Order: sequence, then structure tokens, then C-alpha cells
Amino acid sequence: MSSYKSWVATPIKRLARVSYGLGQPPRLSAEGVPIIRATNITDGLIVRENLIFAAKSDLPLDRAPLLRSGEILVVRSGACTGDSAIVTDMWAGSAPGYDLRLTPQFAEPRFLAYALRSRPVRGQIEIARSRAAQPHLNAEELGEIRIDVPNKDEQRRIADFLDGEAGKIDALVSKKQRVLSLLDEKINSRILEFIGSSQLVGLADPSTSVIPIRRALAKLVRPADPDGDVVTAFRDGQVVARSARRPSGYTLPTGTEAQGQFVQTGDVVIHGLDGFAGAIGTSESSGNCSPVYHVCVPRDRGNALFLGRLLRVLAITGYLGLFATSTRERAVDFRNWDGFGRIPIPAVPPRLQEEIGGWIGSARPLRSAVNRSFVLAEELRQALITAAVTGQFDVSTARGAEL
Repeated sequence: MSSYKSWVATPIKRLARVSYGLGQPPRLSAEGVPIIRATNITDGLIVRENLIFAAKSDLPLDRAPLLRSGEILVVRSGACTGDSAIVTDMWAGSAPGYDLRLTPQFAEPRFLAYALRSRPVRGQIEIARSRAAQPHLNAEELGEIRIDVPNKDEQRRIADFLDGEAGKIDALVSKKQRVLSLLDEKINSRILEFIGSSQLVGLADPSTSVIPIRRALAKLVRPADPDGDVVTAFRDGQVVARSARRPSGYTLPTGTEAQGQFVQTGDVVIHGLDGFAGAIGTSESSGNCSPVYHVCVPRDRGNALFLGRLLRVLAITGYLGLFATSTRERAVDFRNWDGFGRIPIPAVPPRLQEEIGGWIGSARPLRSAVNRSFVLAEELRQALITAAVTGQFDVSTARGAEL
């Protein structure tokens, strides 16, 4: 192992070519070349959620060539500015989206990708991204970020070590996530039965009625609590104080009033722009949220847990999007309550709503425990990466993470 004293602090621009992805969104299609955007970058990985596509002929390949394995994408703006992910063989041939692109030239790509996620580098990125009114990072700023770099052989040893240890952590998290997924499948399957037997489906029993959303939910607007926490509807359907979760899976409001209305535990909360992607649910926290949200309570003995999940299922299956008045690159616009409230949904008897709501409620303690384990796993992964890429231990003799 090389001595850490021999590692050289080097600007990223001397290790990799820094460039931009697509300047403007191309014409989209149902299939074709995947476009990797900020929403597809999570915890150092590229994920399929909300993936969009374009025909190859509609992409400016002369200016933004398709991605190659080993390149790294870095989020350039928004809440997750500075998040990054390496392009694996699975995603080679995708389009680079609207963020920053690193093409390693004088560094092991995996080492560089891990270094970008280490605490010292994240600290530099935090300073750079905070210079603008909104979080933002340009190519010049990213290129000036400095990384301590050992020789190429040591970079490969560190990357190999972290690949193995990060894999162990990810496997543990995946097992716990699978338990939640099975519970959600049971609940969602039952809700889909209600949808399938209603008049929303052409072959359904015509006696099974539908009602507009506004007859199931009443929209409220309460004054904000000056001391309240920030409540966020995440795209996985959890509505909770933002401090209880890591900052991913939601879109920051574009308005200047970040905390415009009060939310109580048990309210049904719908994001007016990201609701189509699943940012709908029943709040587990009290606090403040942006005016872009619809904050609602059930009418006529309706169950808030059931109604929040029903709307989420209708969103992620694409049904609610059929009623959108306008769209933007990452959202469907549901901010107009009058229009959103007219959307028809199945009329489910209160007794059945209570039954499904009970299932959802019983799963919440497990979900909270799993989310805590996610946070702990991320902290462990972060500490391990930081220690390895800053030479705090010899990876050839280290035992790695204790899971």
C-alpha cells in the first residue's frame, strides 16, 4: 500500500473531462434510448424509477454522445445537487440527461466515483453548490473540486474493496426492502380489485359507482406553524417530516414560500406536481408544507389511510395523469384543486376502507424500522467510503463493514 502522505490532492478536471449532458429535453417516446436524469440517481446508483426515453434520431449525439461504461453523472441542480452515480455496463448506451458528465482519463473510474461520495469531497461540493440562490453546480466548479489520489494500483485495490463491502450493505438493505414490498403488494392488490370492479373499468359491474375526489376528500388550508417542521410527500408514498428521512425522493417547491400551510398527522397529502409519480399519502407527522400540496381530510366516515393509498395507486398506474391540464419535464400539474377534485375514483364503502386502512396502519411500524435501518446503512456506507478513499486504513488487510 502506498503511504497516504504520497497521495496527491488533484482537481477533478485533471483526472477527468467535465462536460454537460443534454441542453434541452428532446422529443420523448414510449421506448428507445433511456435518458438518465437527476431523478434516476440515488445513493450512487442509477435506478429505473421515472425513466424516460427518446428515439436515437432525436438526440444530439454530436454534442452529447451516448454514455460509456465507467463515466460518472453528477446532479447539477436542485435538492440533490452533487449526488452522483457511475455508469455501469447495464446503462452504457443511455443518454446523459441534463446534468454533469465526468469521463475519467487519469483515474480509476470506480475510485473517482467513490471519492465523489466521500465526506471531504461532499463538503467541497456543498460549498460550491451554495454560491447560487438555488443549489447549483457548473462544470467549472466541479472541475475545481480536489481529491486526494494514490497511484493507479492502490485506486483499484480501494475500489475492489469498496465494491465488495458496499455489496454486503446493499444486500442487507434489499432483504428488508423486500419485506415491505410484499406487504405493499398485498395492500395494492386489494385496492386494484376495487378499481377493477368499479365503473372506471369498461367491463366492470355498472352498479359499482364512482365519485369525484372532492366528494371523498375536503381540501383544507391552515395557517403555518412558525415553529413547525417541514413535512414532505415522498415518491414512495410516505408523508413525513423531512428531518426523518434523507433528502431524496421529492422535489423542492419552486415558490418563495417554503412553508405555507399546516399539516396534521392523519391528513391526506397530495403533491400538486409530483403526485403523478406517487408523492401522495397520509401524513405521519405534523408540521408545515408548501402551498403546492393539497392537504385534505376524509368526508363521510372515509378512512384517510385507505384514501391516501388509493390515490397513490391510481397515480403510479398512470390513471391520474390522464386528467392532467399541463405537464413539465418532471411532473404532471395537479395544482388546481377544482380540476383535480373532479377526477372520478371508486366509491368504496367505509367498512372496507377501514379494513384496508388497518392493514396500512399495521405496516407503519415496520416501515419506520426499515427506514431507520436505511439511514444507518447509508451512514455506514458513507463512513466506510470516506475512510477508504482518504487512506485511513489499509484495504488489503481490512475486514470491512460489520453488518
